[in-house]
Amino acid sequence: MTKLPFPLLPPLLLPLLIFGVAAAAISPRPQPISALEIPMISQKGVGGCSYTVVVKTSCSSNKLTRDQISLAFGDAYGNQVYAPRLDDPSSGTFERCSTDTFKITGPCTYEICYFYLLRMGRDGWKPEQVKVYSPNSRAVTFYYDMFLPNGVWYGFNLCSGSSAAAT
Repeated sequence: MTKLPFPLLPPLLLPLLIFGVAAAAISPRPQPISALEIPMISQKGVGGCSYTVVVKTSCSSNKLTRDQISLAFGDAYGNQVYAPRLDDPSSGTFERCSTDTFKITGPCTYEICYFYLLRMGRDGWKPEQVKVYSPNSRAVTFYYDMFLPNGVWYGFNLCSGSSAAAT
């Protein structure tokens, strides 16, 4: 009789062990959103809270981009901050291996659970990560590390119920 290097598990526990380990190893990846509702009134400069958004561009991104970059983030209660056109090609914003910091004012949110970027243009751009510092909750980091498609809101919705940003 051959001795196994590990004990045999009861057949009912084996699927739980396999799927439990696999689920814990999965990290969320950015996804496109079919529609993102941007309020009719521009929220740039409107609101009672100030946010710091730190964007790190990947070292495997294009040397520079002239693309228009916008962002939107919010909480599970419908509070949303929208910042159109963060880009400024003349200042070196979003160059390869760079870290850019933006101060954004908008409506106050609770725990930020969704974040989306929109790229419009032909150059291409690969963000590595985005970190949002909020006055009412802990800082949250969203990991992209991929070239963003053109003309599509792309990002994360980690809100329970996952309908906070969708229309």
